[in-house]
This record gives sequence, C-alpha cells and structure tokens, in this order.
Amino acid sequence: MSNLSSIRQNCRKVVCIGRNYADHVTELNNQRPKQPFFFLKPSSSILLPGEGPVLRPKGVNLHFEVELGVILGKTVRDLDHNDKSAWLDAIDSYLLAIDMTARNVQEEAKKKGYPWDVCKGFDTFLPLQGPISKSVIKDPHDIELWLKINGQTKQQDSTNLMLFQIPRQLSDISKVMTLEKGDIVLTGTPKGVGPVTTGDVLTAGIRVDGKEIEEAKLEVGFEDKPGPYEYQET
Repeated sequence: MSNLSSIRQNCRKVVCIGRNYADHVTELNNQRPKQPFFFLKPSSSILLPGEGPVLRPKGVNLHFEVELGVILGKTVRDLDHNDKSAWLDAIDSYLLAIDMTARNVQEEAKKKGYPWDVCKGFDTFLPLQGPISKSVIKDPHDIELWLKINGQTKQQDSTNLMLFQIPRQLSDISKVMTLEKGDIVLTGTPKGVGPVTTGDVLTAGIRVDGKEIEEAKLEVGFEDKPGPYEYQET
C-alpha cells in the first residue's frame, strides 16, 4: 500500500469525476451527465497533513467538496468495468480528499466556455488524508462521507448515491488516457458544497458501518494566500 509521504511524489495526475451525485448536480444548476465526466487537477495542488493551511487567493470565492479518492496501484488501459477482479486489482488504496474550488472563477469559465484549470489548480487546493487500506474499505460504494466547517455539518452522504460507480469511472477514464501507478481518481462529491473563508476550520472523515475510520480523519485551516495574485475577470 502507498504511504502518505509518497502520494504526491508518485502521482502524475489527479483525475476528478464531476457531477456524480444527483443532488449535487441540482444544487449547482448543472446538467446531469449521460456518462462519467472528468477533469484534471495538478499534483502540485496536493496538501498533505502537517503541511499547513489551504491558502485562499485574493478575490476567490472558495468552496469545499469532500470526496473519496482512489490511488492506482498499477497501469490501466481500456479497463472492462464488468471485470470486478480487474478494477479491484487496479486499486492500491483509498484516501479522503477535499477538492477545493474557486467557485467564482469556475462560474466565469463555464459561462464563457473556458477551461477549468485555474479554478481547481491553485497550490494547496487538494487536502488529502490517508492512505486507507482496501481491508478497511471493503466496499467503496457503501461508506459515508462527511464534512464540517467550524463544527457544523455541511456534507454527509453515502457513496451508494454515486451516479457512476468506481469501475465505470476507471473504465471510461482509461479508455481516454492511461491511468498510471500512483495516479489519483476523485470519485465525486455529494450535496452540500459551500463557501469557506480565512480563519475557518474544516474537518472531514469517512464512516464504515457507522464507525469513524482513523486513517481518514482530516482537519485543515484556511489563510490568505500571500503574493501578487488576485483574481480578475478574464
């Protein structure tokens, strides 16, 4: 199983499944996809435990999105989603991820038809916790994701609500681009996403059969990003 310190080093790309929970599609007034829809985050956005806070760029409306992450344990191409042993074997381990999003930047990009790279790609925009062994998460489609801001629950739903389950996600991605050992796939966020700002504290985790998973306990704060960058309309 991967260890925490090697996650960023071994990750060549982070592939994110969008709009994979129906209520989340609705809350952002998006169209429900007919097949898995995905985008990329740079591995440089990864924030490991103990590395400090998420840095909020000037002018950014920062949103949180809790997700179950999958770490690939082998190279995968053209995966057959009906082959259970194949997709399970392709997974090294799991992790808890927070896909931070510059929502106002994303809204402009969607409106004008621009790529999403900026809204997802800032440094520190991917806090991670894990890895979590497959022996701990025996069924990734039957766990509970939760997230709190300053102790108030914002997201709490089961992964059994995914529109497209993990084998279909891995299959569709691997038919477009090779998934390499160490790559991370984020499997989508449930409803409840919302804003977070400087000084807030985010906690999140995973429950299996109602019990908290120690390896998934995440806590991170937020500070203003130093430097000259300030979001301006493109």
